[in-house]
Amino acid sequence: MELTGFTSKGRFLVVLCILSYLYKSTAAEGSCKLKAKFNLRGYKEVEKKTVVIGGMFPVHQRLVDTDSNTTIAPESSDCEGFNFRTFRWAQTMLFALNEINNRNDILPYTELGYVIYDSCFTISKAVEGTLTFLTGQDEAVPNYRCGDGPPLSALVGAGSSDLSIATARILGLYYFPQMSYASSCSVLESRFQYPTFLRTIPSDEHQSVAMAKLVLHFGWTWVGTIAAEDDYGKYGIKRFKEVVEEAGVCISFSETLPKIRNPEAIERIVQTVLDSTAKIIVVFSSDVDLSPLVGELLRNNVTNRTWIASEAWVTSAAISRHPNILPVLGGTIGFAVKRAEIPGLQEHLLSVSPYNDTLTEEFWGIVFNCTMNYKQIMRGMRRCTGEEMLQKLSNTFTDVSQLRITYNVYKAVYAVAYALHNLEDCKDGSGPFENGTCADITKFEPWQLMYYLKNLRFTVPHTGEEIYFNNGDVDGFYEILNWQSDSEGEITYNHIGYYNSTAPPEEKLIINNGSIIWNNDVLEIPRSVCSERCQPGTRMGIRQGEPVCCFDCIPCADGEISNTTDARGCIQCDEDYWSNANHDECVPKTIEFLDFAEPLGITLIAISAFGALATIVVAIILLMHLNTPLVNANDPLLSFSLLLGLVITFLCSIVFLGEPQMWSCMTSQVALAVGFALILSSLMGKSALLMLRARAVKAVKSAVKAAKAAAAASEQSPDTAVIAPAIPQKNDIDPIHPRHQRAIMIVCTLIQAVGCTVWLILMPPHPVKNTAAQNIKIILECDPGNIIFICSIFAYDILLAVLTFAFAFVARKLEDHFNEGKSVTFGMLVFFIVWISFVPAYLSTRGKFMVAVQIFAILASSFGLLACVFIPKCYVLLIKPERNKEEMLIPRAKSRDTAAASSASLATTSSSANANGTTVSTVSLDD
Repeated sequence: MELTGFTSKGRFLVVLCILSYLYKSTAAEGSCKLKAKFNLRGYKEVEKKTVVIGGMFPVHQRLVDTDSNTTIAPESSDCEGFNFRTFRWAQTMLFALNEINNRNDILPYTELGYVIYDSCFTISKAVEGTLTFLTGQDEAVPNYRCGDGPPLSALVGAGSSDLSIATARILGLYYFPQMSYASSCSVLESRFQYPTFLRTIPSDEHQSVAMAKLVLHFGWTWVGTIAAEDDYGKYGIKRFKEVVEEAGVCISFSETLPKIRNPEAIERIVQTVLDSTAKIIVVFSSDVDLSPLVGELLRNNVTNRTWIASEAWVTSAAISRHPNILPVLGGTIGFAVKRAEIPGLQEHLLSVSPYNDTLTEEFWGIVFNCTMNYKQIMRGMRRCTGEEMLQKLSNTFTDVSQLRITYNVYKAVYAVAYALHNLEDCKDGSGPFENGTCADITKFEPWQLMYYLKNLRFTVPHTGEEIYFNNGDVDGFYEILNWQSDSEGEITYNHIGYYNSTAPPEEKLIINNGSIIWNNDVLEIPRSVCSERCQPGTRMGIRQGEPVCCFDCIPCADGEISNTTDARGCIQCDEDYWSNANHDECVPKTIEFLDFAEPLGITLIAISAFGALATIVVAIILLMHLNTPLVNANDPLLSFSLLLGLVITFLCSIVFLGEPQMWSCMTSQVALAVGFALILSSLMGKSALLMLRARAVKAVKSAVKAAKAAAAASEQSPDTAVIAPAIPQKNDIDPIHPRHQRAIMIVCTLIQAVGCTVWLILMPPHPVKNTAAQNIKIILECDPGNIIFICSIFAYDILLAVLTFAFAFVARKLEDHFNEGKSVTFGMLVFFIVWISFVPAYLSTRGKFMVAVQIFAILASSFGLLACVFIPKCYVLLIKPERNKEEMLIPRAKSRDTAAASSASLATTSSSANANGTTVSTVSLDD
């Protein structure tokens, strides 16, 4: 039959009801019957007792393997693996009950009895013991209390969390109190599922959080976890993971310890530990479940790890007293419940007798290697005398230096006793129950005792600790212990701090780092990270498919910084800032401009000043020779306007230096444009006249050629007389006058000036901060305002230059002792070469060097024009003054054409004279 539609609790109730119905059919026979009998071992004393307290302790570690053959009646399994530590817990309950019965201030009129069973660390035995305890006889009858013995008060137990969960579900059905001393699983906090469960050990909710805070305290971000395959390990490690992962810690591996013997699983876990780079391993397990793993760790010599222990094994001698355990587990840090001294307990432990019960008999045989079993004696084993001295032994049972869970047992027994005392001390009329009634200590109901337990507050004898229950739980307080070695190489549990769940957040975890000795006696805190921390200047780059703690440290890009460790991203610097070399700070960008005071600026100023001074010197020279033919040859006013333009261009280059200001941006660009317009328009006025002179000379040359042809014809016709044309004087061949040249200069310059004025009014040049050209610098420069304007302005200068060059190029062959056409042509060639070279040089430079290139181009072109146009004149004026004559400046044809024409003219003239007897005057084409 399948029970569907019920919760687990409901199904359990249905099963109990069915069993109850079956057992009612035997009521006519007046006895209870059970199909099977449980095999339970323990202590029992209920005769002549007023109230009975139950107890359950995992004295053995496991069940004996039995044959699963169903051809014979099944039997309840026996237990094996005697545990000295849990046996001490059971004896502590007996000691506490005896102490209470001997006191007059608590339950003075009540004798407490007990029924204590061995749960064998298995759920099945815990359930057997619970059912037997509730039934009140050795043969368990579910849902029945058989016999008329003293009332049952509460169950102290049942050891581990798994066992308590199983027993709490049964006891909760009857609202029967259960007081646990070691079941810390957080799932037991649920009052809905476990309404009568209380405990004297803190919930693992506190321990899991404490472990997480410990990991965070030391900065570990890469840890492994190992948990027992039960509710204690599962829920404890689950809560730990939740807390640390929320804080950014990553889990390298998560393994589970098997509850039954499984060597392959243990070997796999050890291999995982060896393969992992995590140096911190958190273990939530009992000492029983952990022991196989410890043995395998020792065989593989797994060192250089720090183990974080839960309270279930941190003070377990079964673990810490392993031979050669120090290299493997030395430096372990763990959480332990409160420790206490219990006066008289050691004397009680040393006074146990092997003749009282089977558990003590088994213990005696193990510690003294003897037996009281007749069959074993016959096989040759030594017989126990019962006179052996426990005082001579040193084992876990007699060691009372670390009474922690033992102390919890002591508190649990006293909690039940004080609740019974309050129940007994109730006065009718002022009781907590209906109509002010009280419960009768000799026949109370479990739920009545539950009331007193929930509202209990008492002080533990000998220690003074005040105990009260908050929804069945006590406050979370843990000592933090460090496994260190003593002088004999044995493990000692050194106190290094504590955790108090009720303290303020900043004071909950207190650790003395300086008192910790880590694995292999290292004093420095071990590091456990998947990736080393990213220093300022870098950011974390998550590795694809790996935990977030595994990352690469990627340097921040230029202009970005990270000023914290393990930065998730880089921060972009503001526009006027840039990242330093380490990329951990934004620093102001370097302000760059071509300063007056720097060497390059000083050099350019000196060159500009020299150019302006040289120009002025040339002007003075011309003034000194103002009335000479050379100076007056081609309108001296144009020469002085040309020199004025050169002075302007030389001096405006200085304005390009220094930090750009509004006035300097406007002045430099406009002065340069107007200065070049003045220079080029002056040169164009001169070149226009020279071009027209050249064209006139060309016409004369054509006439000379015609004369040659006529002379040749006259030789054949002597009667013909040819008269050669005379070369006209300079004033006779100048089609334009100085006023025209000056008009050209003035008009062309004014056009540029008007254009610049419009530019300055509408969109003038202005200083800007150029942050795009170079990342690490702010370049202070002049923005032209509008690209169309500046292109138009300088395109006009280019037009003037092209026209000037064209005029001068035509006049370059004009022959006189000072050919100004050639000078202008060479000057314009220099001008073009400089500015054509300037364009790629300007575009390939950045910052202040762009300004330097621009100034260099201005100076080079200005010096080129000054040198090409005026040095020849100065040479004649200063070195060859004999050439500064009017006749030396008359245009002439080339020499060979002149000679030929002269010969032809003379021959013709002579011939004519001889023939006719007349004389014709001729004009020589030579100077």
